[in-house]
Amino acid sequence: MAKHVYFSVHLLVAPMSARHELNAPGAWYVDKRCIDCSAARTVAPGLIVKRGGQSVFARQPETPEELAMAWRARLLCPTASVRSSEAAAHPPVPAFPEEMAPGIFRLGFNARSSYGAHSFLVRGKAGNAMVDAPRWTRAVVDAVERLGGLAFILLTHRDDVADAERYARRFPAQVWIHADDGDAAPFATKMLQGSAARPIGPDWLAIPVPGHTKGSVVYLFEGHRLFTGDSLAWSFEREDLIAFLDACWFSWSEQTRSLRRLLDYRFDWIFAGHGGSRYLPFEEMHRRLKGLVARMEQD
Repeated sequence: MAKHVYFSVHLLVAPMSARHELNAPGAWYVDKRCIDCSAARTVAPGLIVKRGGQSVFARQPETPEELAMAWRARLLCPTASVRSSEAAAHPPVPAFPEEMAPGIFRLGFNARSSYGAHSFLVRGKAGNAMVDAPRWTRAVVDAVERLGGLAFILLTHRDDVADAERYARRFPAQVWIHADDGDAAPFATKMLQGSAARPIGPDWLAIPVPGHTKGSVVYLFEGHRLFTGDSLAWSFEREDLIAFLDACWFSWSEQTRSLRRLLDYRFDWIFAGHGGSRYLPFEEMHRRLKGLVARMEQD
């Protein structure tokens, strides 16, 4: 297990907004500035749910695990809408970076400019990689420094660039994006081309998956951990793999073909920008992906 490295907590200072009336009674709540990005729901599944067109607390956190989930939601919320009238100045345990698998950390501090997308830091043989980017904050900078800096920033598509340019300048790092989404990251140093998968160093395989956007890419780490951007995610509500028909900006038929091609790869983890991240054994992940593609072909 990789050594845990934690952020110091830098709380957002934000104006108070009205508590949504569908929150469960108690200290923790989501206010009405919520943009329904789902980020809080994916780090606190079941505790925070969708009601009334936004996220709300279905119940108050009771266990230490639930309290940690609430704090993660508070610290990553891009509109600072997750609040508590009785919260201490700091969480009882460090919230981010959250080690989800050995050497793979969810960074938190999600950016409103990427509609609250998750970003990740991955420790690899050729150096650390940031997959998509959070908002620029000293807390993330300090943690990345302690983890050993950055060699790569791997952008999955145009929507989740956020403050990647500032992180690339700070460390510095190669920045990868597909040329078809390249105008969203003119600072990128490496452009993927066409539809063929290509290796990036000894750890990574970049796989173009047009559909959500024309230049969408997924990144396969060490042959079995897939970083999916907005092309593929886990739904905690449905307990299954999903894709986002209502947020497909280029072509649903292309996205369906792209996900069908992913059946050629064996992976047991997905780490999603929007939606949930999930581990399943290879065979189960393949079965669920095959079922998703079949459902997409009916849409």
